[in-house]
Amino acid sequence: MTPQELRAFCLSFAAAEEDFPFRPEISVFKVCGKLFALSSLDARPLKVNLKCDPDEAVRLRREHVGLVVPGWHMNKRHWNTVTADGDLPDRLVRELVEDSYDLVVAGLPRADRLRLDRP
Repeated sequence: MTPQELRAFCLSFAAAEEDFPFRPEISVFKVCGKLFALSSLDARPLKVNLKCDPDEAVRLRREHVGLVVPGWHMNKRHWNTVTADGDLPDRLVRELVEDSYDLVVAGLPRADRLRLDRP
């Protein structure tokens, strides 16, 4: 997955926005003000921090040693750092980004979730 593909995919979700609250080179993707993906899109290898179910996070780390690791500068129980331009299939990276978005949306207040469901 290229940086451009990662950015476009993150921004393809309802109400997704890109922000730069830390440094100009670190893209933070949010939904309703809540972070679901964080990446330095110019870095090589391309990595992205993604929220994950804790049990799933452990399984992914075991199955993809070195490509999925505990989230860098994040709560290691709920976040993974995923190498997006390595040996992981793009399909899996997309699934992990979508899962992260879905987990964050599930934690939003009901009113925000309902607004996201409207076209």
